[in-house]
Amino acid sequence: MNNHVSSKPSTMKLKHTINPILLYFIHFIISLYTILTYIPFYFFSESRQEKSNKIKAKPVNAKPESAYRAVNSLDGLASVLYPGCDTLDKVFMYAKNKFKNKRLLGTREILNEEDEVQPNGKIFKKVILGHYDWLSYEDVFVRALNFGNGLQMLGQKPKTNIAIFCETRAEWMIAAQACFMYNFQLVTLYATLGGPAIVHGLNETEVTNIITSKELLQTKLKDIVSLVPRLRHIITVDGKPPTWSEFPKGVIVHTMAAVQALGAKASVENQPRSRPLPSDIAVIMYTSGSTGLPKGVMISHSNVIAGITGMAERIPGLGEEDVYIGYLPLAHVLELSAELVCLSHGCRVGYSSPQTLADQSSKIKKGSKGDTSMLKPTLMAAVPEIMDRIYKNVMNKVNEMSSFQRNLFILAYNYKMEQISKGRSTPLCDSFVFRKVRSLLGGNIRLLLCGGAPLSATTQRFMNICFCCPVGQGYGLTESAGAGTITEVWDYNTGRVGAPLVCCEIKLKNWEEGGYFNTDKPHPRGEILIGGQNVTMGYYKNEAKTKTDFFEDENGQRWLCTGDIGEFDPDGCLKIIDRKKDLVKLQAGEYVSLGKVEAALKNLPLIDNICAYANSYHSYVIGFVVPNQKELTELARRKGLKGTWEELCNSCEMENEVLKVLSEAAISASLEKFEIPVKIRLSPEPWTPETGLVTDAFKLKRKELKTHYQADIERMYGRK
Repeated sequence: MNNHVSSKPSTMKLKHTINPILLYFIHFIISLYTILTYIPFYFFSESRQEKSNKIKAKPVNAKPESAYRAVNSLDGLASVLYPGCDTLDKVFMYAKNKFKNKRLLGTREILNEEDEVQPNGKIFKKVILGHYDWLSYEDVFVRALNFGNGLQMLGQKPKTNIAIFCETRAEWMIAAQACFMYNFQLVTLYATLGGPAIVHGLNETEVTNIITSKELLQTKLKDIVSLVPRLRHIITVDGKPPTWSEFPKGVIVHTMAAVQALGAKASVENQPRSRPLPSDIAVIMYTSGSTGLPKGVMISHSNVIAGITGMAERIPGLGEEDVYIGYLPLAHVLELSAELVCLSHGCRVGYSSPQTLADQSSKIKKGSKGDTSMLKPTLMAAVPEIMDRIYKNVMNKVNEMSSFQRNLFILAYNYKMEQISKGRSTPLCDSFVFRKVRSLLGGNIRLLLCGGAPLSATTQRFMNICFCCPVGQGYGLTESAGAGTITEVWDYNTGRVGAPLVCCEIKLKNWEEGGYFNTDKPHPRGEILIGGQNVTMGYYKNEAKTKTDFFEDENGQRWLCTGDIGEFDPDGCLKIIDRKKDLVKLQAGEYVSLGKVEAALKNLPLIDNICAYANSYHSYVIGFVVPNQKELTELARRKGLKGTWEELCNSCEMENEVLKVLSEAAISASLEKFEIPVKIRLSPEPWTPETGLVTDAFKLKRKELKTHYQADIERMYGRK
């Protein structure tokens, strides 16, 4: 592979147990097949490797601090999808007129719900779902228009805030389009945020109206409504919830259908729409808050449009034949941007949830179909946590196969890895060996887009091989409207996030404390700064933090200081190599990147999740580990250790055994001695957004984890 590839195929190959003589014969057959298929490949197709080798971005001048731009935007950054469509309401109007009666938003009907008792006594709710019911572009437009007018009748004024606190569903997008049309500023909050964070967001933005679901009203909002004194109207998207006596006076609950009916009756002429300007706020998006209370990022119409313009350019052939599955939180910039890209290009968006995504998902009744099987999407976005889970589940199933099946899979896997590294395809392997794995996501996926956090090279290569499609790694922040970089579909290199999008430029700023400089050889390194029209307006009611993270240059262009450390490869692709916040100085003066330690160990079968911890008062790293139950139980059996799950996780002997596995993996990953965790704490409970220990994108909340494990930190460092 190219000299900028981070992981060679040989380091990621699976190990087989085949008789050497038989293996020699198999290799002979494979070589013969490869030679025969290579001849037509050589004459009739441009090698993926040739495309991959092309320069993708260049510095705009010869100075070390120069910004890099994509080669097709060197003369100017892109900022609009369609001429004259400079606000989101105009983009939707353009799409509605072009794709009028085409299907746009799809939802599965719930046919039946059942309670299923598990072997441990817990009760899981299982659902049987029907086909997807679709709303056309025209349907969505009319519903959004009526809903916006209805909100106006309830007293919502242009350029004032309205909150949405709801799961990902069609009504979320309809409500958002209504707000864009009527110039209401949409405040988005994660459905998994804790009470104090929700109260903070609602009170800081002074909302009087909130859009939510029956379930979230009952489980989250009911207990905090009295702490939001300005609240007047609650709109539930899925029917009216039961009333309760303790509900504060002056707050009225409406259904979305009732508000739409109100808007349909009222004449739009009597209350004309206030159309937004490109510089008006479209969304105040509250971040998932990996440190402290969430911050509201002000994103203008022009910011969103510039971002989705850049993203759309990296998806070749995007159009009416594509189907996107929406299941990540729409309050996350990755999901909102992805769906707006699809909406503006005539793609269908079918809604799902992590609990109903696949046939094996937790809420799908055994024998019935998950959402990917019904929808058969061609496009899908994912965060690394979800891809890591798929990787581990498939590899566990491979390990349970018979010896013959397992070795066949491994041979095909390693063969395809070699072919991918040379830019070639493997139609026979795809059809006969990986078809079943590919069907886990419906069988039609042509592009997986990964964002939210770094994806390990092993998982990326696994997804390339088993799902027979490119994995586009992206890099962006809420503060850059989700846009920054995305890898090209033919670039199968791992460990990189691609070249800058056509809407923005990126430069590297020296960070002396960390030892990163844009004059470093062989590759420039430094803090990543993103500039362009996608860079947002700053933090809501937080001028000090805005001044710290954003600035304008002498040309009036806005820049974001990301806090991430990057490195540019010779072809103009970016690697994320460190993070300022993750860098800890040990007692003896060595710097440890906690993210680097976690990335080296997270993909072990034994590890479901890991958080490294260190501080300047001690000389070594410790860790909190969520072990894989099946792997840990098997390790305990091999070592002759017995007990319940909790007893095993609390056992010092088990901690030591896991630590040995971690240390071996750390050495294999070339970690320095001082970077290797010396002590660990095994956690019997997984970290989910509901526990408050990880964000909705499954990023670690270090501050909360530190508080949660404070007693263990003191134990591992020796109480002082």
